[in-house]
Amino acid sequence: MLLAVAGVARSTFFYHQARMDAEDPQADLKEAVTEVFEQAHRRYGHRRVHTILVRRGWRVAKKTVLKLMRALGLVCKVRRRRPYVSWKGEVGTIAANVLNREFAATAPNTKWVTDVTEFRVGTGKIYLSPVIDLFDRSVVAYSWSTSPNTELTNSSLRKAIATLEPGQTPLVHSDQGFQYQHASWRRLLTNAGLTQSMSRKATCLDNALAENFFGHLKEELFHHNQFDTAKDLTTALDDYLDWYNTTRISTTMKGLSPAEYRAQTPTN
Repeated sequence: MLLAVAGVARSTFFYHQARMDAEDPQADLKEAVTEVFEQAHRRYGHRRVHTILVRRGWRVAKKTVLKLMRALGLVCKVRRRRPYVSWKGEVGTIAANVLNREFAATAPNTKWVTDVTEFRVGTGKIYLSPVIDLFDRSVVAYSWSTSPNTELTNSSLRKAIATLEPGQTPLVHSDQGFQYQHASWRRLLTNAGLTQSMSRKATCLDNALAENFFGHLKEELFHHNQFDTAKDLTTALDDYLDWYNTTRISTTMKGLSPAEYRAQTPTN
């Protein structure tokens, strides 16, 4: 009687009832998608999740992964703009924009970019200074401090220089922050035989790879986690940067992590 009133055929009713009782044909795939997402610390969007699934033998379309992630509520975090600005006027020497937005590098340790970013923790701040290799986007070296002073940037540069092999003299690109105009920074570059390059004033796209790195770092680690002390944050930064270099895949590097990308590069 109810079916007649609703205008639904008996066969239609029993068909949909049977579908509700049947096992989900995508249950295994949903489990695999969730596993990949959680193993990446909820930091991957559907493209990276799809890449990992294909590596593991799944034959599935990107759109299907996107649809399942939406249905499962697996939302990748969206990046926000960073507030720290190191420009304090021309307080030293400004270098030319030698890099000129040519962010591709054909070999390791030929082009480096660097910058400083800020994290607010409680009533204080932590500043991070990484040196990034444009060949594989790896963080060659980094330093952190409670002050964005010249020792912060000089320390990360010294650590990066210490990793170089004989004959390697990368171009080092930064913005026009006061740390990079300072004589001590230029002296480190000169003594190591490195070439200095700077973005044009108020042109963040000239250092887009560093900006992009900070965007991922803050959304994948900082904005959606609670850090009560500076020690909590710096410990998390160590863990994240190790994961970033060795495990986090990049869609621009054939779905490989920086370490994997460098390992598959011929040595001669």
